[in-house]
Amino acid sequence: MASLDETLYPIAVLIDELKNEDMQLRLNSIRRLSTIARALGEERTRKELIPFLSENNDDDDEVLLALAEEMEAFIPYVGGVEHAHVLLMPLEALCSVEETSVRDKVVESLCRIGSQMREMDLVNWFIPMVKRLAAGEWFTARISACGLFHIIYSSAPEMLKMELRSIYNQLCQDHMPMVRRSAVSNLGKFAAKVEYAHLKDDVMSIFKGVTQDDQDSVRLLAVEGCAALGKLLEPQDCVERILPIIVNFSQDKSWRVRYMVANQLYELCEAVGPEPTRTDLVPAYVRLLRDNEAEVRIAAAGKVTKFCHILDAQLAIEHILPCVKELSSDSSQHVRSALASVIMGMAPVLGKDATIEQLLPIFLSLLKDEFPDVRLNIISKLDEVNQVIGIDLLSQSLLPAIVELAEDRHWRVRLAIIEYIPLLASQLGVRFFDDKLGALCMQWLQDKVYSIRDAAANNLKRLAEEFGPDWAMQHIIPQILEMSNNPHYLYRMTILHAISLLAPVMGSEIACSKLLPLVINASKDRVPNIKFNAAKVMQSLIPILDQSVSTLYLSFPLFRSLCKMQPNETQDKPNTIQNKQYTSIAVY
Repeated sequence: MASLDETLYPIAVLIDELKNEDMQLRLNSIRRLSTIARALGEERTRKELIPFLSENNDDDDEVLLALAEEMEAFIPYVGGVEHAHVLLMPLEALCSVEETSVRDKVVESLCRIGSQMREMDLVNWFIPMVKRLAAGEWFTARISACGLFHIIYSSAPEMLKMELRSIYNQLCQDHMPMVRRSAVSNLGKFAAKVEYAHLKDDVMSIFKGVTQDDQDSVRLLAVEGCAALGKLLEPQDCVERILPIIVNFSQDKSWRVRYMVANQLYELCEAVGPEPTRTDLVPAYVRLLRDNEAEVRIAAAGKVTKFCHILDAQLAIEHILPCVKELSSDSSQHVRSALASVIMGMAPVLGKDATIEQLLPIFLSLLKDEFPDVRLNIISKLDEVNQVIGIDLLSQSLLPAIVELAEDRHWRVRLAIIEYIPLLASQLGVRFFDDKLGALCMQWLQDKVYSIRDAAANNLKRLAEEFGPDWAMQHIIPQILEMSNNPHYLYRMTILHAISLLAPVMGSEIACSKLLPLVINASKDRVPNIKFNAAKVMQSLIPILDQSVSTLYLSFPLFRSLCKMQPNETQDKPNTIQNKQYTSIAVY
């Protein structure tokens, strides 16, 4: 070792670490492979480092994963794309490991390397590797092979393409379900590279076989393949070959397959087009909405708006709306919640009259649902109905329910209402808002839950921004003044927080004349935490206040009162408030 060139000594150490028993040392060395390669040079990297990595028998998944990640960017270190094929050797060995995450990363790295290789190298090196993997004794190798066919197919000669299609067909019929699942998952990418004539015949023949697989885990992956293959086929071929498969899947004996159909239905409709959707897929979708399994109904209910957008209003009213009414009173709260999250989107499809006559009663029933998530999902989408029926009718129909929810026993529901108030205020207008919702906004400042009080303070700021300082001066500030004397110290604390938020919106004049006296008064509070928060609010007010002698004079009594606080008056450190006061003066 002493005779070794000094520049290569660290490299030798790193290579030794690759054999170390300590996994962390091996991992660190793998992460520094690019350093080793740069030091060795391109030729020695190809002849020494890559063969060494290929013979590495490390069985730690974390190390193997790191090796796969390093290899995908290793082409420059082996001499460029003309030598990229040497990287296939260590990666091929990793294709058979048991850990799925390692194999997935290896396939990803091989795809990235293969996409940069020359066509002749793909034929001479990459395709033979894929064939070896596809015929591998271990099923893990065959799983890895399925993800590589789309890289090599286009570069293969015609006879070799026929062989590759045949090999892929064998993988789709493999005796191991895991291999068949991998083949089905990657069928769409492989089909995208196949010539259209062979796509219609060979690939669709393969696909038809997997749709009848005895394992539902294979069939449910084939559902995703319907959309992928449908987009590759011409419209007529898609209707003839894909549509019957979709309809059969919607009646599959396995609920997991039906669930996948319901979940992928919109994509499947896009594949077959609007006309077949109206004639053939509407009955299938209705079956899914009325499925015996709640999981299937949940997935189908979540797609109801998207599906209705494909249909015209009359079809939606005749076929989908009756199912929606049934789902609104479904025995599963999760079904009702899924429906509530999307049902508002049906209003633009159905139009004003149908929305008023048929959707509004469903909205109202869901707004009164005993399950909080159902009510929350309805509340968050009210603006979509407003666009169709107008704010007057919306307020008459839904506002009583909204007021009721504002006092809901579940604080998360109250919180959702608060967050929706600014949007509702902008839609209702200032006059209607003052009459119906203004009192609620002040009431929330005295809620028992801190999150509600905090959201209510932020809500006042957003309302002041929406309606302007003059409105806030008339409707918010007087009530703030009144509530600042609340007997409960937590509510007085909330008022201080509201002042800090409102001051930037109200401007310096109102902040000086109305808000500052409240803060000064809070500095004399009997509760130390109120005094402490008064100091913090003052610090936020100082940039807003007028730079005048009178304002500064008004500020100093606060600072003097805070400085006189004794250490035992607060649970915080003795100098905390004094330090906050000094900071405020310095900023001023």
